[in-house]
Amino acid sequence: MNIVILAAGQGKRMKSALPKVLQTLAGKPLLWHVLRTALSLQGKQTKTGPIVVIGHGANDVKEFLAATIQADSTFAKVTTVLQAEQKGTGHALLQTLSKLDVREPTLVLYGDVPLTTKKTLAKLTKLADGVHGQDSALALLTQNLSNPTGYGRIVREADGSVRSIVEEKDATSVQKAIQEINTGIMVLPTNTLKKWLKALRASNAQGEYYLTDVIAMAVMDGVPIRTVQADAEYETIGINSRDQLASLERVYQLNIANVLMNAGVSLADPARIDVRGTLECGRDVFIDIGCVFEGCVTLAAGTKVAPYCLIRNSVIGKDVVIHAFSHVDGAKVGANSIIGPYARLRPGADLASDVHIGNFVEVKNSKIASKSKANHLAYVGDSIVGSRVNIGAGTITCNYDGVNKHQTIIEDDVFIGSDTQLVAPVRVGRGATLGAGTTLTKDAPPNQLTVTRAKQISLQWQRPVKIEKSVSKKMPKKLAAESVKAKK
Repeated sequence: MNIVILAAGQGKRMKSALPKVLQTLAGKPLLWHVLRTALSLQGKQTKTGPIVVIGHGANDVKEFLAATIQADSTFAKVTTVLQAEQKGTGHALLQTLSKLDVREPTLVLYGDVPLTTKKTLAKLTKLADGVHGQDSALALLTQNLSNPTGYGRIVREADGSVRSIVEEKDATSVQKAIQEINTGIMVLPTNTLKKWLKALRASNAQGEYYLTDVIAMAVMDGVPIRTVQADAEYETIGINSRDQLASLERVYQLNIANVLMNAGVSLADPARIDVRGTLECGRDVFIDIGCVFEGCVTLAAGTKVAPYCLIRNSVIGKDVVIHAFSHVDGAKVGANSIIGPYARLRPGADLASDVHIGNFVEVKNSKIASKSKANHLAYVGDSIVGSRVNIGAGTITCNYDGVNKHQTIIEDDVFIGSDTQLVAPVRVGRGATLGAGTTLTKDAPPNQLTVTRAKQISLQWQRPVKIEKSVSKKMPKKLAAESVKAKK
């Protein structure tokens, strides 16, 4: 089956420098959602992939496709065709004819209609019977709307057969009362499509070549027209403005929330969760309000995520507690660990079980073994930390010399006092203690106390006294000083 995705429009109502199809839904461009569904519908056996008709912002769309292919090779089958002038949907499809296999039907999709499901499209394509040649049917996806304003109406004969589609700007008052609308998504017999497209005329209010006009041509040619409707109205919604985009985002997120809850996840508020990728959860996971999940995230059974956390491309073990406002990115967190509040785990953070990472602690590219903790105001970067290590408040690993990164190794049972700097590369031996305020530039031996401090001294000291502004303005400096002295 040929699949053509029309994605050349500007989307003026978006008031954006980005083409409409690159506006994001659940963290991915609208076009990405349509392409993913199209590729799943075609299957791996199809040699040619979807054809995307581009126009406005063509270079931006090409850059997006190149980056997407680099990240996911399944998108490599996608090809593009340029519609240099946007003269309507019929004109857009006309640009693709040389790339279509006339032996296969052609499915037309839209880059700004992101949530049409594979199930619905499979029903639609089945209506075309998969028969090659003149006997193929034309399958049309329609939808009944309580408020059909803005959509083309399906005009039927008395026997219920489809006669034509009338766009709203060209519709009579009687036709505007029709609630069955055209979604634009259809399957066409490719071998007759060329003739129909060349016969299109721009004799309408918009001065464009409407693809919908081929419906009347199909009726004249005796091609059967069959219709089906989607299971949910949101499957057929196209995005033309930012408020429509925001509304569809909530629909998408609520669908995900329902799937999670049906799998045994508790959500404090299903309306306040954002999943921008995939989120896999075990039973009895609890997610509080305002949490955002990006990329591929796994939360094992019993994990609790407090409000306003961001978790990206991370694996979280069983019974972990992530306190509020924590940022977990590219990390692994072992079972029974406690993270946050206000903690930051950066890529390469690999925590074993029962690790505590507290408020305003940052961990990057480091392995921390079980039962170790850094509870306050610390930075652990490019490090290997053993078991049962205590990292005091204000401790940092000085891993960067301005050019290269260096590693810090902290062995088991080490106690690091507050406000300590470990200047890498350096090793702290098993059972060692570093006194508060230490700047470690050489390896610390095991089972010993290492301290680097200036000698403490006490001096007689008189704090300066602030001269009152009212006095200093009215008197010379010498008199003002004597006045202050007299007050004492």
